[in-house]
Amino acid sequence: MSVHKDLIKHAKNQNQSYQEFKALDELREKYIEEAVELCKQGKPFTTDKINEVTNKMNRINLRIISLRKNVTTEMVQEYANSLKNK
Repeated sequence: MSVHKDLIKHAKNQNQSYQEFKALDELREKYIEEAVELCKQGKPFTTDKINEVTNKMNRINLRIISLRKNVTTEMVQEYANSLKNK
């Protein structure tokens, strides 16, 4: 019975971690979109908020999900330019 309770507890913790990761991933995408939009308009932007969320995501211990890379201003500029060329 103890093993069963431990498994339930572990599954609950994993699900909670996954939900936190998922919420952070959505926030990260929002910040990326904001930076790309500012870049496309020629306005100043930073990747600080993006990377702060990225680092929080990478600290969550989910073995099934790979680590996210930090974003540089050059990466945002390249992506924004690729959108202009489409």
